[in-house]
Amino acid sequence: MNYADYTEGTGNEWLITNGLGGYASSTVIGTNTRKYHGLLIASVNPPVERKLLLSSLDEELISGTHIHKLAVHRYPDVIYPHGNRHIETFSIEPFPTFVYNAGGMKIKKQIMMIHGENTTIVRYKISNPSGEHGIFRILPLVNNRSIHHMTSANGLSFQQEVFPRETILNSGTSSLKICSDLPYKTDEHWYYNFEYEVELLRGYPHREDNFNPGYFDLEINGTDTSCFVLASTELDKKWDIQTIPELFTDETKRQVELVKDELKRDRFFRKLAIAGDSFIVHRRSTGLRSVIAGYHWFGDWGRDTMISLPGLTLVTGRFSDARSILSTFAAHCKDGLIPNLFPENAPGSPVYNTVDASLWFVHAMGRYWDYTGDLEFTESMWPVIESILHHYHDGTAYNIKMDDDGLIKHPGQLTWMDAKIGDMEVTPRHGKTCEINALWYNALVYATEIGGKLGRDVSGYQEIAGLTKDSFREKFWNYDKNCLYDCLPYLGEKYGTDASIRPNQIFAVSLPHTMLSSEMEKDIVDVVTEELLTPYGLRTLSPHDNRYKGQYRGNTEMRDSAYHNGTVWPWMLGPYITAYAKTYTNMPELKEKLRTFLHMIEKHMDESCIGTISEVFDGDMPYNPGGCASQAWSVAEVMRCYVEDILPQR
Repeated sequence: MNYADYTEGTGNEWLITNGLGGYASSTVIGTNTRKYHGLLIASVNPPVERKLLLSSLDEELISGTHIHKLAVHRYPDVIYPHGNRHIETFSIEPFPTFVYNAGGMKIKKQIMMIHGENTTIVRYKISNPSGEHGIFRILPLVNNRSIHHMTSANGLSFQQEVFPRETILNSGTSSLKICSDLPYKTDEHWYYNFEYEVELLRGYPHREDNFNPGYFDLEINGTDTSCFVLASTELDKKWDIQTIPELFTDETKRQVELVKDELKRDRFFRKLAIAGDSFIVHRRSTGLRSVIAGYHWFGDWGRDTMISLPGLTLVTGRFSDARSILSTFAAHCKDGLIPNLFPENAPGSPVYNTVDASLWFVHAMGRYWDYTGDLEFTESMWPVIESILHHYHDGTAYNIKMDDDGLIKHPGQLTWMDAKIGDMEVTPRHGKTCEINALWYNALVYATEIGGKLGRDVSGYQEIAGLTKDSFREKFWNYDKNCLYDCLPYLGEKYGTDASIRPNQIFAVSLPHTMLSSEMEKDIVDVVTEELLTPYGLRTLSPHDNRYKGQYRGNTEMRDSAYHNGTVWPWMLGPYITAYAKTYTNMPELKEKLRTFLHMIEKHMDESCIGTISEVFDGDMPYNPGGCASQAWSVAEVMRCYVEDILPQR
């Protein structure tokens, strides 16, 4: 990579997390291009209420009469300074690491977050082979705002409590401690009109101010040296230069232990496991685990969590985390509905506007049972499973209800294809949808299996499953296209048919319990392969459809109109690969074929937001990534299918 090229450098990002929903993130040249970038985004009420507290550290190497500035900022019509011209290398493993060459010295900068704390540590090692004398100055740029909003100097004020090697900055209800092993000097300045170009492209406010309270100075006396700067909301803790290496070592060890011994040499799986770990977070309200749907801006959502759970926890052997996550959402099950999302602010109540989260919950419980045979925990969750099936049969909030034909009907905007522009549903799916009823049947069969093991009467579930299967095969099969109708839309007094070629039908093949013949399943896989498959995932609509939109870009309305009308979703590679493996089980060298479906995703993990997988890609070549830089179900479903369907030790 040419780090001196600003455009190329800002096209790649890094992100690390702290297990609380907080994170640090920027570009590989150190300039912030999003309002979501910063060195300390703290989760005040884990895993939500996230605030930008430390935007960046500006470093200057003062050598003789020269000042070498390592920072890079964009202001209106100008980029200054150009510290990217000093970058020699950047790497992400095990920590974001920059190596600069300036003034005859090499500066190695590493960034790490303490797991379980809103604390970021930046350590520097300076190699000085020529014995030059100089000063290395570090200037913190701070803020105090929600990650979703922007601020200006007129709307912020800070009060400092200054100590020899630290300062505590108080602003409103927030306090930030910045400390070092270096002497600190107060020198207050505002930096105005930082410009975040990604927000500009997305049609959002894109300028703000940051506050510089002072600086830390390291005097370089002709030898190699080192130092650190730490930012934290933990005001009472103390750190020194001796404890910093131990903290880096502890985090390195924690990451290594995420991967089973037999998979440590598999670089692709190791990257997936480390990326997957970033989404598993502590939820303060329950004292249990949850899953962040995506960085930088999503919280913990029910649908995303349940889809992600097998990949994030089961294939990695994190069964305790799986139980904790399932318990978090089970505790908030309300009349058969699992929360769609928890609010960003603490006083808010969970939101339940989803038809599929509850069915994905039963699926996740079924997969947990498949992996563990854990009778005790499964029995503790049985009342939740019963509640879901009972209320889906009799009716829930949002008018979700089983019809007389055994199929689930529901209003629009309750499935994962839920984009809306004003009052207009972009993908109206009011009626009976193929993936919801595939999930419904899967849930009924899982309940029959699990309930039988628990000694419950499950004859009712068996009877409904038979009715659902017959109706599904009769009403959803499109004989003209040899695949499923995406939806049976409600037309007032009857149901019609929607022949849109969308990826939702793949679940009728990939789920553990399905209703179709093997010939039908193979036809579905072939249609999806022909019309929807790309190197990065499945398109959400066939390019032959006149509603197809092949680029996900522009303002909110433009992006929402493309979100489920052509945009590629990499998480759909998971069910696709599972379905392909099922229908082409006798193909010679099948696993090698399946592996090719992940080739470009593996390459993508060394690009864009390095070390993870984006939320979406354009439907048209060259399939540019977009949306969230790091998405839970993208990583989870790739990891799940890689382990279950491709690796030989399944």
